[in-house]
Amino acid sequence: MALSHAPTQQVPPPDPADAPENREKIELAKTFGMQMLKGIKQIGMYRHNDSRFADFVQPAHDAIKTFTDRFGALSLKIEAQNFSLLGQSLFADDSSIPYKFYKDGLRQLIFRPDLRLDEMVKFTLIAISDPDRGDEEIASQLWKSQFDHVEYVAVEGFKFDDMSEEEVQVEVDKIVSYLYGRLRSHSDDFLRFARVSAEDLNANLDDVDQVRGVVVAGVTAADDLKAKLQKEIEDEEGVRMFPKLVAAVFSVVEGGLEDAKLVEDVFLQLLDALLLQEDLGTVNQIVLKLRAMETGPNGDAIVRLRETFTARMGEEQRLTRIGEILRTGRPKSPQDLARYLQALSPDAVPLLLGALETVELAENRALVCDVLVPFAKKLPDPFVNRLGSEHAQTVRDMVNVLERAQIPGRTKMFAQALKHKNLAVRLEVMNAIAKGGAIEGRKIMSECLHDGHPQVRALAARLLPDFDRDQGFKELSAIVRSKDFEKKSPEEKGAFISGLGSTGVPAAITLLTEMLSIKPNLLNKRRVMEDKMLAVQGLGAAATVQTYKLLQDVVEERSHPPELLAAARRAMYQMRKSLFGDQAPPGDG
Repeated sequence: MALSHAPTQQVPPPDPADAPENREKIELAKTFGMQMLKGIKQIGMYRHNDSRFADFVQPAHDAIKTFTDRFGALSLKIEAQNFSLLGQSLFADDSSIPYKFYKDGLRQLIFRPDLRLDEMVKFTLIAISDPDRGDEEIASQLWKSQFDHVEYVAVEGFKFDDMSEEEVQVEVDKIVSYLYGRLRSHSDDFLRFARVSAEDLNANLDDVDQVRGVVVAGVTAADDLKAKLQKEIEDEEGVRMFPKLVAAVFSVVEGGLEDAKLVEDVFLQLLDALLLQEDLGTVNQIVLKLRAMETGPNGDAIVRLRETFTARMGEEQRLTRIGEILRTGRPKSPQDLARYLQALSPDAVPLLLGALETVELAENRALVCDVLVPFAKKLPDPFVNRLGSEHAQTVRDMVNVLERAQIPGRTKMFAQALKHKNLAVRLEVMNAIAKGGAIEGRKIMSECLHDGHPQVRALAARLLPDFDRDQGFKELSAIVRSKDFEKKSPEEKGAFISGLGSTGVPAAITLLTEMLSIKPNLLNKRRVMEDKMLAVQGLGAAATVQTYKLLQDVVEERSHPPELLAAARRAMYQMRKSLFGDQAPPGDG
């Protein structure tokens, strides 16, 4: 008789997420993921305002603190599409962030208790960096940041004979999990040491091509020793190595240029190394040294070498590096940076203007604009073309450079900038036109009297008399006497009356005096009072002995309303201050 056995049913392993404690861990981790994505979006919207980065990242930092206070270190597995904890994904939406870490061989990310807010900000900026657009690799940035409370495990180049890629991935995950377990220690140093063997890993590692990041043994270095070594490395690179290298290269050049192309390549590599170190002073010394050697033997070859060198200094990737230096803070030596830019050829101006648009620090933009003025005198077209830029600061800089360069016909060039949508830019351009004092400027300012924006009209009224007082009075008085003048705001009325008074012509003083002498009645009392206040403002703008006497008469006439008397006293005080400065004598009344 045959016996049959029922097939044994395999019981699936329990899901870690079913445990109450694990469910709480997963929810807290997902809260961190949500807050991290929200902070990344806010930084992306306000990338120029780095002072608020900490505020944007604070919720994510609070979420991590809640987790680590309760459960200790937060260890996340890095997958191609997501970060996960206990098999649960952190990000609800698709995100490109995990893939950037995964692509660099990073497989685990650990946030330890007492993570600081500045570390969280730094980690977030690394996460949103884009290596495909020139930023450093994610792994390199993490390594250079030397986090105290952020750790990671990276792998690269695992290969086992007779195993598929899927099988290799399984073995790699085992190795990563083992290393992470061994990396836990109580060391005060940020480096954690692990000892690994084939027996421990339960895998044959004889055929492994490469294992990166495994430290067999180590002794923790003291902080003072680390600082000393770092200082010695910096001194060796910046103080001793490059000067020696430059001297060695020039000794070769002085011996003769048998292979000019090879020498050019050497100088090009030296240029790139110096730019990375922000050692622009040595670059300038190279240019001066080459220029001094042009009168010696092989002078023609040296000239070609210098021209090639300066041409390479103005190439896009190198001017982009200059832009990075100016964008991240004050340069180490502004004078050296200015000399570097002055040595460029005019062909580099469009690229330099492109780099200038990325700079936000006012003092750095001013430094570049100072350098650009001589270039604008020889080649104004690139500057004129950017007067139509949508970037307000770019338009301001171009107007500034063209005005200082005294480009002929620049007033007509500035006219196109008056169409800019940014009101502040238009007002600055109007001031630049008035400063130039060209005949064309009076016509432009006259047209601005009828602009659609009241602030433009008001500024035009104040600036128009600077071109031609008699003609300015005719145009301003025509508007003041028109019926539409009463519809204007008090601020705009004051600007037109002040412009009228600043012409100083007798007809303007007569018109203002008539406004002061009008007798009010019950029907027009308020309007007459407004006209008298405007008249006082106009007389003060004239700033002459005659108008001062007229204002003094107003103050002495005690029957005037108190507000009119106060306005007259203020106008007299401002007039004395403009005539005598801070040493103005005390006034009457």
